[in-house]
Amino acid sequence: MIHIDTLSLGDLQTNCCIVSGAPGRCVLIDPGADAHIVTEYLTRKQLKVEAILLTHGHYDHVGAVLPLRQQLNCPVYLSPEDLMLPEFLTLPVGPTEDVAEGDVLELAGVRFQVLHTPGHTKGCVCYLTDEALFCGDTLFAGSIGRTDLPGGSVPQMIESLKRLRELDFDGPIYCGHGEDSTLAAEKRYNPYLRGEFQV
Repeated sequence: MIHIDTLSLGDLQTNCCIVSGAPGRCVLIDPGADAHIVTEYLTRKQLKVEAILLTHGHYDHVGAVLPLRQQLNCPVYLSPEDLMLPEFLTLPVGPTEDVAEGDVLELAGVRFQVLHTPGHTKGCVCYLTDEALFCGDTLFAGSIGRTDLPGGSVPQMIESLKRLRELDFDGPIYCGHGEDSTLAAEKRYNPYLRGEFQV
């Protein structure tokens, strides 16, 4: 069984997920800002970070990566397609490990399957575990991520949403902003995931 806590960070209230499947070990997903809040949490919970996983490269999801990696000395995973984002949309994160469709990462006692879900950015990924889906800005509770920024694509978003809709998983989802949900609820109530509206 995995344990998940969420910190809402920065002006845009990006959800940073702390995921642990083994005592004293964890993974950070999308530490977007406020590195000091993250480190205070890690110290209080006595957690060692094995890796930072990024769903995409927008500044509000990567803003705390550089100071955190300097303190934690851990690898950072990001799709190489998001290394090409315009400077006004991102921030430096230092060297990264590539993630791509079909990759499986075994970290902190958790098995993360990488799903490439472009549409919000070219390199957007979701991380699927047996117990949760971490979907960044691809899918929100009742909505989806925007497609009108450089690297966004309506056709790609439609295909990514179709893929999520067809997943053999209906459990909890942790979104990049806003409330958590379940994929079952989004399949039932989210008009974008239901395919009722075009993006």
